[in-house]
Amino acid sequence: MPLLKTFFTAIIIILTISLFMSFRIKKTERQSYRLVRQFEDFEIRFYPTSIMATVTSNDNTYMESSNSNFRRLAGYIFGNNENQNKISMTAPVHIQKKGNNNEMSFVMPSSYKMEQLPTPNDSSVKLHYSDEGYFAALKFGGYANDKIIEQKKEKLKKLVEQFGYQTIDSFRFLGYNAPWDFFNRENEILVRILFKE
Repeated sequence: MPLLKTFFTAIIIILTISLFMSFRIKKTERQSYRLVRQFEDFEIRFYPTSIMATVTSNDNTYMESSNSNFRRLAGYIFGNNENQNKISMTAPVHIQKKGNNNEMSFVMPSSYKMEQLPTPNDSSVKLHYSDEGYFAALKFGGYANDKIIEQKKEKLKKLVEQFGYQTIDSFRFLGYNAPWDFFNRENEILVRILFKE
């Protein structure tokens, strides 16, 4: 009986932490965009330029070096920089495959200008501006892995082609949640397209 009570207490604690973290992520600044067109299964957005912190690794999949890449970027915003400044986490985290390279990026808070951001101590962390443009986006929930990402990527690719749009860059995975967010998980596949309003 004490073991059962301990088990249920642990479940309640986990659920409470998860709900708290889910609430916290809703308060996290998100990368801004403008919704341009809504379809049944995907949407088209316009993303203005943002400042990104990016690390690059040599990988065959989206998730192969996700833990080490995340640690390097998190180190930068948690103080591994010339001024030991802490920078707020934003959402989403971008992962993009370009040939044999894998890029993971954090979007810097919109309150910063490039000259206000501290230089990373880790030379593998690069600060740069993202390209503005039109993107097709497909949303999905749950925990993502390489198999699921590839399936969703193929779905978005077919939808984009079906509606006569042309992709002009590689597909990227966007993750909005921490690993311990069990509920209301948000993920997206994003690809830049040729589009005129």
